[in-house]
Amino acid sequence: MADKPQSGTLFGVPYNFERPSLKRLVSSYWQPGDGMLVEKPFGIGYTLNLANWRSWVVLLVAGAMLYLERNGGGEDFADEDEEDEPVEVVVD
Repeated sequence: MADKPQSGTLFGVPYNFERPSLKRLVSSYWQPGDGMLVEKPFGIGYTLNLANWRSWVVLLVAGAMLYLERNGGGEDFADEDEEDEPVEVVVD
């Protein structure tokens, strides 16, 4: 039986199931010359390149959205539903 490859691409999506080392983890998340997305050091797909400023913007936006969700940022919509009354619609 032939050995299956530990890393490669499948339908254009990279995968890597080799055991990660600390050096490979750090070097994969911090690549100053590359774009915002880089290949994951372990698993399937892409991850954020922390050397790119756009990745930090994405993290800040996601953190702000999580903060607003957990601190009741959407309570205004729940109050409006309770005050709804039946509406009469006349069609000519």
